[in-house]
Amino acid sequence: MVPGLALFYGGLVRPKNVLSTYMHSFVAMGLITLQWVAFGYSLAFGPDQGGVIGGFSFAFLRGVGLEPRPGMTIPHLVFMAYQMMFAIITPALISGAFAERLKFSAYVLFTLLWSTLIYDPLAHWMWADGGWLQKLGALDFAGGVVVHVSSGFSALVFALVLGKRLGYPRERILPHNLTMVLLGAGLLWFGWFGFNGGSALAASGVAALALVNSQLAAAMGAMVWMVVDIIRYGKASALGFASGFIAGLATVTPASGYVGPMGALAIGAAAGLACYGGVMLKAKLGYDDTLDAFGVHGVGGAIGTILLGVFALRVWNPAGADGLMTGNAAFFGKQLLAVGVGIGYAVVGTFVLLKLVDAVVGLRVGAEEEHEGLDINLHGEEGYNMGVGVSSQGRAEVFAEAAVESGAALAKQPASLA
Repeated sequence: MVPGLALFYGGLVRPKNVLSTYMHSFVAMGLITLQWVAFGYSLAFGPDQGGVIGGFSFAFLRGVGLEPRPGMTIPHLVFMAYQMMFAIITPALISGAFAERLKFSAYVLFTLLWSTLIYDPLAHWMWADGGWLQKLGALDFAGGVVVHVSSGFSALVFALVLGKRLGYPRERILPHNLTMVLLGAGLLWFGWFGFNGGSALAASGVAALALVNSQLAAAMGAMVWMVVDIIRYGKASALGFASGFIAGLATVTPASGYVGPMGALAIGAAAGLACYGGVMLKAKLGYDDTLDAFGVHGVGGAIGTILLGVFALRVWNPAGADGLMTGNAAFFGKQLLAVGVGIGYAVVGTFVLLKLVDAVVGLRVGAEEEHEGLDINLHGEEGYNMGVGVSSQGRAEVFAEAAVESGAALAKQPASLA
């Protein structure tokens, strides 16, 4: 899923920033893997400390072996690795808000701090034995609050603090490679079956339910988004279709193992409408969420967690709950609280961390670097090098030499050809 996200985001930016955008996803796989093994997993899933955090009992995978974790049938090491995937992709989702203008050093420092101080506690509160939201009875099957609300609303704060890209919205900034976008989106769609279905932690009926619900919500979200595009513009957009099924998947994620198939269709329809509106918000309010991380993931995660409180049915998953449709207003209230807690913690925590990172290394690249592109200025490379085997610094000389050779050859041609 993470390379899929890199392709999806990478195709949406301009050619001069494609590698820097890829790096936001790929570096997370390296950085957060090490953080997770060293102490992140322990903070999120270690023995509970007052319902708030897990402590350091599992630091450097102490006690995490091949035997099943208590209450599970899969090896503890497998559970740790599976949860690592969520920990990696969540901060990578945020990068959609700051693409094309953030310092790489700021990205690395922020991602490490955010994962440790925002993601790990939220994961403990909602998913770990003893976490206070779990004990309260709030549900989140595969990451509505923990992944999508946290990353989406953090992305909104990031966009507001960092400011707009140069020329935005005066200049029309278009995706440079929609085929890359669709390929990445397709990998995400396929990977989401593991994201949601795998959260059953067993090859079971609940896993099958989550898999089917993911497909249904994705399909409905995509078709609703496409219809809205046709109504507004008279054309079915490929980017719109891809955005719609990503929205459907993000929105059904928290509910995928707790609602029936018809509930998943309703959630997918809501995703297509609500996330479309969320994307439109940036034009109305004037902020620059580059790749719509808030509009899709923040809005979708919140809506999906709330609608879980409406459509949940214990007949599909006895470990879940009955929702508002059966008259269970108390459970619906718990879902509202979980969304509010996730938003509040992510917004305040992200704002504080951004101010800290800005004070230490600064957040934004200079205007000249942003204009030239982040790939060459931050990484010394370019995604599309038209001079084969030649660095960008030497390309002018290559072109000059080619022009001289071409002129000399042309001078030798018969006058009629010249």
